[in-house]
Amino acid sequence: MFMRTISAALVGCALLLAPIASTAVDRGPSTPEERKQALEYIAHFEADPLNPNLKPEIQWVVKWMMEIPDVHVDLCPILDKLPKGDKKDGQTLFTAMVLAQTAFVLENPDRQSDTLAQYQAGVEGVLRMYELLLKSNSKDRQPYLDDLIQRREAGTLAQFVKERGEIACKK
Repeated sequence: MFMRTISAALVGCALLLAPIASTAVDRGPSTPEERKQALEYIAHFEADPLNPNLKPEIQWVVKWMMEIPDVHVDLCPILDKLPKGDKKDGQTLFTAMVLAQTAFVLENPDRQSDTLAQYQAGVEGVLRMYELLLKSNSKDRQPYLDDLIQRREAGTLAQFVKERGEIACKK
């Protein structure tokens, strides 16, 4: 069930970013070079998320993640109050969550089955992205995300993620 969730979420992410020509490719595991490339592309996005020139890189990461059999990201609607679509950078924040979780799994292959750690990485990625976006437009404050930043600063974000994971993801 969760593999369908990840596939649906990654497809949704790909569709949000831009249409990708779908090719059903039966391929082997990821290579060290591909994993390195994916991490570089993720770092580019995290540094400059509004740069339209990075769209092909993000599309490559999403497509690659859907094709490879050896790296699994378990997406879950932990942040159920993220803005939808383009409203207040919702697409960018969702992409940040997917890519932060992907980076976590690539950097910590021994923790690939630790879904709670993946969720934590995704939420932290969203908060980093939100803070970066606020530097561009400080008027786009979102009380939900501001509350999560306060939880992070108070040391209670992990408990929030755990509780939300149990509710939203049955974990």
